[in-house]
Amino acid sequence: MDLEEKRAALLRAGVLMMDPSAVYVEESVEVGEGTLLLPGTILRGNTVVGRNCELGPNTMLVDCTVGDHVTINSSQCNESVIADHCEVGPFAHLRPHSVLEKGSKIGAFVQLKNCNLGEGTKMAHLTYVGDSDVGAGCNFGCGTVTCNYDGKVKERTKIGSNVFIGCQTKFIPPVSVGSGAYIAAGTTITEDIPEDVFVIGRSRATVKTDWQDKRKK
Repeated sequence: MDLEEKRAALLRAGVLMMDPSAVYVEESVEVGEGTLLLPGTILRGNTVVGRNCELGPNTMLVDCTVGDHVTINSSQCNESVIADHCEVGPFAHLRPHSVLEKGSKIGAFVQLKNCNLGEGTKMAHLTYVGDSDVGAGCNFGCGTVTCNYDGKVKERTKIGSNVFIGCQTKFIPPVSVGSGAYIAAGTTITEDIPEDVFVIGRSRATVKTDWQDKRKK
């Protein structure tokens, strides 16, 4: 089956395409009824997409499993599993062996690698999470990073459920964070954190009132 035949078969099966000529789907791919493929969508390998999804524009999936009612906008996903009602993108990158449970949201300029996200966990933007296990209902502020590679070994970060992670938080694994913890913005986590605690690891600002005057002189 060539590309045109594949697109025609999908259309007959109830898949929607705004511009079929701008969609590339390999023969091995499966797409469910009611799913909309926007221009620039590329589906490759053993990818399986569920019903009533919206993929694209400019999205590529390779060897991915996607549930129902999923939105993936202007993103690349490789060898990953995306459950029902998830939202990915724009400009997100799922590297191999990432799993998103139901209702997770991965926003702009977020990269995941070899990690598991629990149901309803959200990362709105500008975040890197690698080699991690994250529970349900967590919220990641922008600029959060798991520093999983020390130049020789890749270590895992483990985060419980319902954890609030403030902007610019850094995790230095191996570390674990208990469920219900609240991490203040700008904190670096270097040791295990128990459940239901407030964590802040932020240096205090020093204000020098005469510095500008001296600089100008």
